[in-house]
Parts: sequence; C-alpha cells; structure tokens
Amino acid sequence: MTIVGGGMDDGLGKGSSNNSSGKLGRHLPAMGNDRSDSELFQRIRTRLRAAVGEDVFNSWFARLELEEIVDDKAHLSVPTRFLCSWIQSNYAEKILDIFRAEKPGVERLHFTVRVNGQARPRLEKPAEPANEPETEAAPAAAAQARPPRDTAAPRGDVLSGSALDPKMTFDNFVPGGSNEIALGIAKQVASAALNGTVSFNPVYIHSTVGLGKSHLLNAIAWAAGANEPGRNIVYLTADHFMYHFITAVQRQSAIALKDWLRRVDLLLIDDMQFLQGKSATEFGHTLGTLLTGAKQVVVAGDAPPRDLEMLDERVRSRLSGGLVVPITGFDMDLRKNIVTRRAEIAQQRFGVHFPPAVIDYISRIVVSHGRDLDGAVNRLVAANQLTNEMITVPLAERTLADLVRAREARRVRIEDILRIVSRHYKVPRNELLSSRRSRDVVRPRQIAMYLAKSLTSRSLPEIGRRFGGRDHTTVLHSVRKVEQMMKDDADLTQEIELLKRMLEE
Repeated sequence: MTIVGGGMDDGLGKGSSNNSSGKLGRHLPAMGNDRSDSELFQRIRTRLRAAVGEDVFNSWFARLELEEIVDDKAHLSVPTRFLCSWIQSNYAEKILDIFRAEKPGVERLHFTVRVNGQARPRLEKPAEPANEPETEAAPAAAAQARPPRDTAAPRGDVLSGSALDPKMTFDNFVPGGSNEIALGIAKQVASAALNGTVSFNPVYIHSTVGLGKSHLLNAIAWAAGANEPGRNIVYLTADHFMYHFITAVQRQSAIALKDWLRRVDLLLIDDMQFLQGKSATEFGHTLGTLLTGAKQVVVAGDAPPRDLEMLDERVRSRLSGGLVVPITGFDMDLRKNIVTRRAEIAQQRFGVHFPPAVIDYISRIVVSHGRDLDGAVNRLVAANQLTNEMITVPLAERTLADLVRAREARRVRIEDILRIVSRHYKVPRNELLSSRRSRDVVRPRQIAMYLAKSLTSRSLPEIGRRFGGRDHTTVLHSVRKVEQMMKDDADLTQEIELLKRMLEE
C-alpha cells in the first residue's frame, strides 16, 4: 500500500470536503465511474461501519471515497494528509479484508489525498513506502506550509505542518467591530515576524466556532512568509500536533520532533482546546523554550486560557501572561458586510445577482457564525444554478429554513453547561465531575445537571455518564432538588435564568 501526500489541510475537517454522505466517484474516469463500483463501496462502508462502530466510522471514514479500481488495486481518497496517514496506519488491513470479502480480486489499496476537492492523479509508479526506516525524520516528511508563490521543494530536515488555506488571507478577511482588535494584532504580529522581530508573545486568540480564528492564523502565516520563502513558519492544528508527538514517541524520535519545533521562527497552533495528555505537556515545554528564545508563538482556542483545564497550570499561566485577544459574536453590520462580500464573489464567478433585500434577510436570520453565512450564500447560488430561479427573499426563505430554525432553538451542549457553570461559580470543571461532596461543589453540580436536563435532549443515564459516571437516579435527585430550591428561593431562580441566557446567547 502506498500513500500520496499533499492536501489542503492536515487537521480533521478544516478546509476539507464535508462529505459525510460518502459520495462516490465524483472525479472518476469513465472506466471507474460505474454503478457497480458505487454499490460495491456502499456495501463496504456498511460493513466497515458495523465493524468499527458508528462513532469511529463518523470520525475517520465518513469522508473516505472510492476513486477507481484498476486491476487488483482499489484507489481510495480522503481530504487530509492526517486522515490519510491515520487510516493507512491503523485501519488499512481491516479495509482490505472487507474489500477482499466483497470483491475477491482486490489485493491492494492505494490512498491519496484530495486537493481542492479532487484526488491527485494516480502515480505511474508507486510512491515510497509509508513505513520508512526509523532513522528518517519522525512523522512523515512533507512540504512545510509556504505562501502560494513559493514553489521551492521542501527541505529534507523539516517535518510537516498543517497545510494553509490559500483563501484565508488578510485581503479576504472581513473586518468589523467584533474582530478589529484581533485583526490589528494579527497584522502587527505578521509584520514583525516578516522583519525577524517579535511583537506580543505569545498571542492567544479565542472565540466560539466560525468567527475567524483559523482565518487569522492562516493570514499571519501567509503574510509573515510572503517575501521571505526561507522563513521557518509552522502552522499546526492541535490534533496534528498530537499526531506528530505520538508518532515520534512510537518511532523513538521525540528528540527530532522537539528540535524541529524549537527551530521554528513562527509557530501557530490552532484548536488548542483539543490538545490533551502528554502532547499538552510537550507543548508546554516547547512554548517555554520558544518564548525564552524570543520566537513568536500564536495560539487559537475556543475559550480563554484559564478555561483550558486539560493544560498544565504553568502553560495556562504562560498563555494568560501574553496578549489574550477575544473575538465576539458578529453584529448585524459585520454579518451584512460578509454576505455582501460573498455575494460579490458569487456574481463574479457565476453571474448571479443578490438583491439588497436578500442580503438583508440572510444577515438578519443567520446569526450563528461566518461559516453559516458562507453556506447560506452557497445554497442560494446552487438553487439558482439548478432551477434557474432568480434569487429572491421567498427563495431564501425556502432554501434557508433550517438556519431559521437553528436560530430559534440554539443547540446547547453539556460541555457548554460545564464551562459556564464552572466559570460562574468559580469551581474547576474537574471538581464538578469528581466525587467531592462539599457544599461549594455539590450545589453547582446539581444546577449543572438541572440545566443539562432542561436545555438538552440527553437522557438521564447519558447526563450521569457525562458527569463523572453517575447513575440516572443521582441526576434525577439533583433535578428535583434544584426545582424545589427554585420554588423557595427567588434569587436562585433569577441566577439560573441568567445561566440559561448565557448558554443560549
């Protein structure tokens, strides 16, 4: 089996094709795009789902596609190098066994990475085997992230960073009241890095999903390396960082990983909230070394440093001691500017016109985040192209109905409840999940369980499992206890209503 490297992104899902339905053969040559291959792969997906379970399947295989079957080799593709390497390392034999059971003639698998939604052309000769000798650099060597104009071959002594998205530049970032400070800081960091100096260090950008953190990190990387291709700039998603660390430990080459990280001029870590375990500890050591050596570090996460409880206290303190920059929710003006910009691009590419009334409608009803605004524009363009119907408010009402429902009933997660309750009552999240019975812990824990039962669709047993493995009777007792306290205490009722508003904002 061989793996062909490359792709738009190495993290799970960033910049990748959202192909959870497992569409088949979108880019197949005529010889492989027949119905039998499609039906074959659907059967293989069904068997694979049954073998690994729903959660594992959705995490690792939902975006796996069959490109073609040539002779005894099945050519499969995924959207990221990270997925490609992980599947090849951990599940290739299982997938091959299922292929053999469904189509006995298949004896080999070939994994490729889709670039811009398309699989790379099949190589005429096999690529180098993935299991290279341990004397080579630890995680699979690949091209380091470079600005689009740099076509130089990667240096052989560097490990792979997550690929940058060429669309995520400062020119394409729409500024507004909620993100103007973060944008200004990002430009200053990029300018300083380009000149070989350090401004604020470290910089920590945080917001909820879809408000532009990843865009800013990508933009910093592009701008910092635009006129100096030799700069050692590394952008990593947290899961990619963990993959590098775990692979390095397995190959007994952790020293090479540490040396590589400590040689970078600009390190950008995205999705910090997913970093955990020994990888988080290693990041703490690396962060300390880089800061001591005056190297620039920029980190993004979905919560302030104090709420990243999977990190060591020293790491949280380091991040908090730098420049912490929040990005708040988009206001109406910023949403309208984003939709206007996307509509202009759609008109240039497809010749479709978005009337001002439609732009106002989208800006008013889509209040979640920037990706939903992009998705709303894309849906209307697709509807126009498929039906030739003019883009109007009635068309938008029909096409974007589910986004309206999402606005009316925001989905609250138990993780959100734990975070808000922990912050409000100043009780660490791990204490809420612990067996401690002191009053200062028990009451917030009971309130959190009450909110989980009131604001989510989770069952009592499931809530119990999420709260440290408690049984459903404990959850039920907590819910009834809080309900009784609210009847007797008007101040508590107001306090819980405040928590609900915080969760639903």
